[in-house]
Amino acid sequence: MDRQTWLAERRAATIAAYDAEAGGYEQDEYPVEAQHRFVGRLLETCPPGGIVLDAACGTGLYFPLVAEAGLRVVGIDQSSAMLDVARAKGIAAFVEQVGLQELAFDGDFDAVMTIDAMENVSPEDWPLVLANLHRAVRPGGHLYLSVEEVDDAAIESAFATLQARGLPAVRGEIAEGDVAGYHFYPGRERVRRWIAAEGLRVVVEEYVHARDGWGYCHLLLRATG
Repeated sequence: MDRQTWLAERRAATIAAYDAEAGGYEQDEYPVEAQHRFVGRLLETCPPGGIVLDAACGTGLYFPLVAEAGLRVVGIDQSSAMLDVARAKGIAAFVEQVGLQELAFDGDFDAVMTIDAMENVSPEDWPLVLANLHRAVRPGGHLYLSVEEVDDAAIESAFATLQARGLPAVRGEIAEGDVAGYHFYPGRERVRRWIAAEGLRVVVEEYVHARDGWGYCHLLLRATG
């Protein structure tokens, strides 16, 4: 199997997994305290009555925080079932089924947040997705990204397993177990290089350990130019 075919299969599996989980997604126990803090920081950068893009929004978990701040929110996601739940909240100005790779907004938003989504993006698509998110925010606007991290032992074990199966994976990819079809863990230094190459400036960076060699790097970024 060639790599592009494999990645397309993994993306389809990811969408199917989120479609299946949508109804009970918000009932799962999940460490979100840091996400809430960073969303709050992001919203503080917006002008009164501003508009925020939540990409990928999932079930719209953070829509109420945006509304409580007196701001408007638009949600996009590649999972139609997740969007059904998000739409039913009646908070978003609109929601649209589109993936991060296909995002085509141009300076439409005062801020952008991408939470619990970048782990589903392949290394080939990371620069594209960053460019899409950057283009969506107005010059001088801010972006919040959460980037999932796991320890090296889990990454090496997954890589060895995928290689043994003859699959065209690269180090950092996990496609088995509780990863919604596919996860990619690029590592902090590689993420910093991609961010710098895109012309985004890191305003705040914080790593928060969750459990068992798993955590998130939270990044508040500023669009330059």
